[in-house]
This record gives sequence, C-alpha cells and structure tokens, in this order.
Amino acid sequence: MSNDLKQRNNPLHGLTLEAILTALVAHFGWAGLAERIPVRCFSSDPSITSSLKFLRKTPWAREKVEGLYGFMQREIHRANKGDPSAG
Repeated sequence: MSNDLKQRNNPLHGLTLEAILTALVAHFGWAGLAERIPVRCFSSDPSITSSLKFLRKTPWAREKVEGLYGFMQREIHRANKGDPSAG
C-alpha cells in the first residue's frame, strides 16, 4: 500500500493535536477527559496549552488521546447513522 493511500485512510490525517484535543474537550469536557485518560494535565487546572505541552513530550499519552478521538468519531458516526437529519 502506498504511503499516500495510507494517509488518506488515516482518520487523523491533516488534523493537528490541538484540533483533536479541542474536539475531545468539547465532547467530553475536561472532567470526562480526565476520567478516560487519567493524567494530571486534564484534571488539575487543565488548559489546552498545558495539555499540548505535556502531550507533545509524552508519546504514550498522545497515543491515548488519538485513540480516544477515533473512538469518539466512530460513536458520533454511529449515532448519526440513525438520524436522517444528520449529514
């Protein structure tokens, strides 16, 4: 499989970490995010800036955030499938 095709099939392709984090916070809130990924930057005085700083330095936490984003997108897609007014 060519690299171009892999990227087209990657649901995170073209998204910044900031966009992913912002979408997760909008969907789950900081408390919900901290519940799903228990790291201090989500639970203690959370902000996008401090969380991005942590996530950029911590590959395992970034992977969890990206995985949760994929899960959230699948859930939204499933929920919208039964809704004729969505999309």
